[in-house]
Parts: sequence; C-alpha cells; structure tokens
Amino acid sequence: MLVIFCLGVIALTAAAARAAISSTPTAGVAVTVNETAHRVDITIDGKPFTSYLWGNPQRKPILYPLLAPDGTTLTRGNPPLPGERTDHPHHTGLWFNYSNVNGIDYWNNSDAIKPEARAKYGSIDHDRIVSSKGGATSGELVTESTWYPASDVPSIGSNQQPPVLHQTTRYVFSKLTIDGKPGRSIDMTVTLKALQTSVFHDDKDGMLGIRVAHFLESATAKPEVLRDANGVATPVAAQTAGATGVYRTSEGKVGDEAWGTRGKWCELSGTTAPVGNEPAKAETIAVLDHTANPNSPTYWHARDYGLFAVNPLGAHGFEPKGPSLNFTLDPGKSATFHYRIFLISGTVTPEALNHLSDAFNAEK
Repeated sequence: MLVIFCLGVIALTAAAARAAISSTPTAGVAVTVNETAHRVDITIDGKPFTSYLWGNPQRKPILYPLLAPDGTTLTRGNPPLPGERTDHPHHTGLWFNYSNVNGIDYWNNSDAIKPEARAKYGSIDHDRIVSSKGGATSGELVTESTWYPASDVPSIGSNQQPPVLHQTTRYVFSKLTIDGKPGRSIDMTVTLKALQTSVFHDDKDGMLGIRVAHFLESATAKPEVLRDANGVATPVAAQTAGATGVYRTSEGKVGDEAWGTRGKWCELSGTTAPVGNEPAKAETIAVLDHTANPNSPTYWHARDYGLFAVNPLGAHGFEPKGPSLNFTLDPGKSATFHYRIFLISGTVTPEALNHLSDAFNAEK
C-alpha cells in the first residue's frame, strides 16, 4: 500500500484547517455549513474545534482536525507533518467504518489504493446534511451517507454499484468542564440500515477510529508490518522521540495491555513538548461506550503507534480462541452505535470517567 497521502481538494494541514475555520469570536457553539467547500466548521466561543469534511481522499466523511480547549491539535496532520508517521493514509481525524462488510473493505480505502485493487474496497459517500444548529453550550449536526462497494468515484452520486448500508449520523458538539479541567465533547450516534443483507465479518479494523498526534503515541511502539483485510502490508516505523501517550481502560488495563480488551471506557493521555516559553501541556482523549451498543462492552483497538479505535464487532479478531461474531443485518433492519468522545486539556481521574460513563449510560 502506498504510504503517501493524496492531497485532494481538502487535504489540509492542521494549521491550515485552524485558519480555515477561524471566525469572529462569539460565545457558544457555532456550526457553519459550507456545501461548496464540502465542509461544516464547528467553533466554540469563536475558537476552532473541528470540521466535518466529505469528498476527501479518505473516501469517507471525517471530523478533522480535533482541537483541545487550549488549542492543542490532538490528531495527526493531513498530510502528516514533519516528524509524524506517514503510514495508513486512511487514518485521518475521526471516522466511522468497518474493514469487512460482505467481503468489502471500507476501513482501509483511500486514494492511495491502486485502481486495479479498488474492487475490494468500498466507499462511504456523503449524501446530505439533514440539519445543523448552534447553541450556548452545544451544537448539532445530522448527516446522511451511503456505503457503496467497489466505488471508484466517491461522493458525486455516480456510483453504479448497489448500495449496502444507509447511514444516519447525529453529532452533538459541546463545551463543558470535566474533573475541574476545560473540556469539549463529541456525541456520535450512528444508525446503519441494511439495504441488502450486510454481514460485518469478524475483523479487528473498526469501527470508530481516531489517528492521534505524535505526542499521544506510545514510547514503547516498535517497528512492525501490519496487514489489512485484503492482506496488503503497511510498514509502521518506530518514531518514539517525543511520544508520551499512555492508554488506560475502565478495567484497569494500562499502556500496551489495553489493546484487544473490553471496557466501558478508554482514555489516552500524553504531554506536549515545551515550545519556547510555552510549557509542556497534558492532554487527554477519552471515549465512552454505551451499554445499548451491539456487543457492548466494546473491544479497544488501542494501538501504540497512534490508532485509537473502538470495535465492538471484532470479537475473534481480539480473542482468537473465541467464536467469531459475524454481526448481520437483514434488509431493512438497523443497528445504532452511540459513543461520547471527550477532549480534555489536562488529565482526568478514573473516578471522574466512571461517573461520566454512568451518566452517559443513564441516557436513552
């Protein structure tokens, strides 16, 4: 697999993205739609938070970048910045997909896939923005998209392959205080409706993923070669200088032990490098799994090289001695996945995350 990003029309560095979503400072959460540019910009009190982007080289809608309350970028650059790993060009910002639905790989697709191999890879095409609104403490965006197999022309309505899934996604973007620290949150509620029989074959690559900034990678990462659902190999280098990230789960798994285990939440904390007169800063990403999700509690596909993913459907992929799940949706049937993502400037205690998890699961 190629490991160089195709820039495309909206491949932005984090700095360019911050500039693009700057606006006149106003109180509250603003959700600004720009259909022509294929983006929706979210700001909090006039400061950039993230953007919903479609029609991009990743061949799926994404949220990019993700910025902490203090302005620190928590996601890898697009394209990667100097000093960042250049593996897995499909890892950009925050996304939702799966590596094997009816034998088609939606997770690993991007413009880096060679044309002759694209019959094995699907795309998720943005259809429309259903609604958007801002507010004093939260804003909302609702979108619809369609999963197509073997798509060669994403996001322009010309796909001739029969669609597999219809996706409705509701995002809620909020500002809040967490354990005494400034925080931001993204509620992501995804409903998948089967347009034909859809089998999510048991695999480790899925479903909600975040590719984090270099300082949130693990200092214990080692060079390795990873293969996708189609057997395509991707070398991952061991660039550990400046990497400080440590995972921790609700079940007490820390660091490398978090990968492939189950729990109601997982958090990743790290420290930025000091720059000039600016001191090092602690930053945290935490993801909560809802007990109503299929196959909850989820498995954490928490990789040391910077992939922070939630995968409830990869049971055998994480526990090889156990049975395969092979989650199936019959035509017309739906499944809903609900996650809450926190971005915190600072660290947070397990007790606080347990409290937040309980409150999240109490919601319907």
